[in-house]
Amino acid sequence: QVQLVESGGGLVQPGGSLRLSCAASRSIFGIYNVGWYRQAPGKQQRELVAVVSSGGSTNYADSVKGRFTISMDNAKNTVYLQMNSLKPEDTAVYYCNLRIIRSGVDYWGKGTLVTVSS
Repeated sequence: QVQLVESGGGLVQPGGSLRLSCAASRSIFGIYNVGWYRQAPGKQQRELVAVVSSGGSTNYADSVKGRFTISMDNAKNTVYLQMNSLKPEDTAVYYCNLRIIRSGVDYWGKGTLVTVSS
């Protein structure tokens, strides 16, 4: 079992920045992906925002390219999401997801709320 804990959410003005953290309870071995998803108010589905693989490759949703950066610190078992130039439409609960490729098992954090408002 792996527990994921997100932190770093909060209230920020449009144009501002936040850095989210996703800390895993232990080191992960093998091939895996860690992704940040978000669920906007009133929406039922979660949207994939950014993903980083155990090999270091990254991918982003078109809506955040050039503004968000995902990174991984293996020594700290932590994945970060640096969010710059935030817009009101970025307001959502942000969730961290760990997918173990070989087993297909998914782990989720409980989420952290990001509110972009003046």
